[in-house]
Amino acid sequence: MAFSLFGFNRHHGDKNVQNQVVSVSLDQIEPNRYQPRKVFNPEEIQELAQTIDEHGLLQPIVLREYEPSKYEIIAGERRFRAMKLLKWEKAPAIVEKMSDKESASLALVENLQRADLSPVEEAQAYQRLMKMNGLTQKDLAKGMGKSQSTIANKMRLLKLIPPVQNAILDHRISERHGRALLGLNEEQQRDVLMDIVNEGWTVRQTEEYVDVLLGKTTVPAPDESPADAPTSVKKSSGENGAGKTKAKKRSRRRRTKKTNKTTDPQIALNTIRQSIRMVNQSGVKIEATEQNDADSYKFIITIPKKEE
Repeated sequence: MAFSLFGFNRHHGDKNVQNQVVSVSLDQIEPNRYQPRKVFNPEEIQELAQTIDEHGLLQPIVLREYEPSKYEIIAGERRFRAMKLLKWEKAPAIVEKMSDKESASLALVENLQRADLSPVEEAQAYQRLMKMNGLTQKDLAKGMGKSQSTIANKMRLLKLIPPVQNAILDHRISERHGRALLGLNEEQQRDVLMDIVNEGWTVRQTEEYVDVLLGKTTVPAPDESPADAPTSVKKSSGENGAGKTKAKKRSRRRRTKKTNKTTDPQIALNTIRQSIRMVNQSGVKIEATEQNDADSYKFIITIPKKEE
């Protein structure tokens, strides 16, 4: 489906062109500038090189001649890198005739059909395909054989700030970590990213802390009474007349205000740390010392008085 959608399948029906394998000097070959893969695992390239050295190259790479005696990779950059590692002089290749647009689109589709692209690389490839071919998300989904919601969800990752996208690319955080940060502003994303990496937060811890930052969840004070407090506690508001009315109003306010409480002390710690950062960024320089005892955490916060 994708080949006909993007309009670069006219040569693939010609068996004489498709099956013609030639030898091309590695020095004349360049990677495709639209290659969506940003990270190549050196160990995997080494393993591929060893396999090629033992069994030979089972599938030639696909190139296009963009200038006389200059070739661009359409498919097979990992094989190309492995052959360079083996110090081969020439590569078995199939040379196709394609325009810049066709070459770029095919390189993107070729890599999207593989399972080892990172979520960010996949989203970037979708974005480029849409831009180059004037496609909507619906068109792209049809061409790639995916649902429109799948395409849309991947592309939402591109709303994350570059440091977060790079952390997903480098596998320092997961796609789910990244999705949890989508509702935050740039500064909050940067701060929470540091905490995820440095503290080793799980996705659940990240989601809970983000809820605190967005005001969806509160970290209750130790003596805060829940909305469903025992009758003996509610009676303190009074049993008749105005007392009952006030008690009902307070009860309604408690129920309408979402206060999903967390029992994870790490969330409370992170909220305090975030508050300290925000105060410092506002211009009031405070000092905070954190102490981790056997059964508790302690903060000593020093706020300087305004000079007379």
